[in-house]
Amino acid sequence: MRSPFRHGVAGIALVATLASGAGPGAPAQGDRTWTREFAVDKRELRSTGRNPYFVLEPGFSIVLEEGAERVTKTVLNETRIVDGVETRVVEERETKDGKLVEVSRNFFAISPRSKDVFYFGEEVDMYQNGRVVGHEGAWLSGVKGARFGLMMPGEPRVHAAFYEEIAPGVAMDRATIVSVSAAFASPAGTFSRCVRTEETSPLEPGAREYKLYAPGIGQVADGSLALVRYGRVPVK
Repeated sequence: MRSPFRHGVAGIALVATLASGAGPGAPAQGDRTWTREFAVDKRELRSTGRNPYFVLEPGFSIVLEEGAERVTKTVLNETRIVDGVETRVVEERETKDGKLVEVSRNFFAISPRSKDVFYFGEEVDMYQNGRVVGHEGAWLSGVKGARFGLMMPGEPRVHAAFYEEIAPGVAMDRATIVSVSAAFASPAGTFSRCVRTEETSPLEPGAREYKLYAPGIGQVADGSLALVRYGRVPVK
């Protein structure tokens, strides 16, 4: 998964109109404690499904762009067992000026009960001049002390704060939901009732990244990247 902290860049969110309202059970404003233990029976998790802000169905794809940079995320017709759970593979391809920068295979599972989407790790290939030059940021839940995190709650609430990935010394991205009613305009359309998150990492103190998720689609902004296309594509 593209991480602003792995690349050492803290992106700036595109303009969004924000209006917040805390839901029941949300932590008090200013509470900076991120949840890192999730009360879920791994046996209940499934590799296919969706919640209002995350589509985990084979063939669904989104494309985000900013200038010469493009990120394409595609839910593959492929699964992998990670930490005893059948997870769905989501491929992410990042290019700049048409040249491949990174390809990652991300592993997700969803609870059919709560609709929470959990993140179980990623395989990463970093490219330079068409050749793989590293695997920075790769991790798997259950390996070397890493544990799965929460990528998107089934019922997002303002001020909810949680770890998305827990791989000590490698990947420790965490998110705080700062709005559940943001509006956002992109080349792919205008969206309302978006979830806006602020991402930070203890591995990069002071760095921040903002992301937006629209109902029925998922991610529509990632820092300065904005959605340009979404929908179904053929997958093997």
